[in-house]
Amino acid sequence: MVFNRARNIAFLSTYPPRECGLATFTQDLANELDKMQIINSPKVIAVSNGDYEYDDRVIMELWQYDRESYAEAAKKLNDTSIELLVIEHEYGIFGGECGEYLLDLVDNLRIPFVVTLHTVLQNPLQKQREILKVLGEKSEKIITMARNTVGILETVYGMDPGKIEVIHHGVPFRIMEPREKLKKKHGLAGRPVLSTFGLINPGKGLEYGIEAVAEVAKKHRDVVYLILGQTHPCIKKESGETYREKLEAMVDDLGLKENVWFINKYLTKDEIIHYIQLSDIYMTPYLGREQAVSGTLAYAVGYGRVIVSTPYSYSREMLADGRGLLAEFNDSRSLAKCISYVLDHPEKKKEMEQKTLSFGRSMMWGNVAKQYAELFIKTIEDCRKSEVSAV
Repeated sequence: MVFNRARNIAFLSTYPPRECGLATFTQDLANELDKMQIINSPKVIAVSNGDYEYDDRVIMELWQYDRESYAEAAKKLNDTSIELLVIEHEYGIFGGECGEYLLDLVDNLRIPFVVTLHTVLQNPLQKQREILKVLGEKSEKIITMARNTVGILETVYGMDPGKIEVIHHGVPFRIMEPREKLKKKHGLAGRPVLSTFGLINPGKGLEYGIEAVAEVAKKHRDVVYLILGQTHPCIKKESGETYREKLEAMVDDLGLKENVWFINKYLTKDEIIHYIQLSDIYMTPYLGREQAVSGTLAYAVGYGRVIVSTPYSYSREMLADGRGLLAEFNDSRSLAKCISYVLDHPEKKKEMEQKTLSFGRSMMWGNVAKQYAELFIKTIEDCRKSEVSAV
């Protein structure tokens, strides 16, 4: 593709220091686009629910629960040099029923926009379906991160297949020390290590992971399961640390204090990659069958870890062709069986790691950002040509 001039784009998303997966995703993509220098440094309209100190990339704040803020943001954006708005969509970050306030912004917007979907539900509520259907009709492109969601977008939400683009979730590239060297630094030398990271909430199914480790530890007594991350802010606000305390009590009851370690903090990207690199197995015992994307799983794939997971939508795609093992939902014995197989068959473990790493290289941010940049520029050019033709 020939790039005649730099373009001006903006993201509508949460943004650091707000602790949110969408915020991290947007920051990573914007930073990578900066490196490429074929798009002017992207700007951000930050979806806020509190008092945050943003960096200079943020040109405007949209107040999550203030309906008037949505139309006002669109009108302000219309008067800027921004040529394309990129909406990072997740139902929980926009105000109103199922995030319906977002439609007020779309209705008042006079520049083209594309939507990146971070959740695609196969069985949505009526309101959820209506919102995505409108976004599909009014946007120039709909970006999804998993191929197995394309059919859902067409059949459930009635989207034009010509508008749908598939671009993998990006993964940051870091040069890391060898696994055994990192293990030694943490007092884990020679021990098999499993990990799960992310904001802790009941949907993670971590109780099944803990029960699975209890079963595995009967044979592999030195196994360690790292549960990495703090409680999700929304969960903490509603019910405090009830879920985490339940997990900690379970660990005590099962006599697993030496086998299950909680690292209760919000992890930086470098810390996440550090812990993935020292892990032998990355586990996602999630409960939600329809989860279309998982940033945590994407990171683990990117760094070539063996993955044991429940068969939610995204994991089925990422773990295809022998890149990991799928266990049953709500079934600690099934998880334990998969974990034990990996630990008992080192040659198979190495084979899975190689397959996963080969696939994961295509998900590094450098490759992913290039696809986004090309799509953004082509969308702007196509819209410009349409305007000229209409005149």
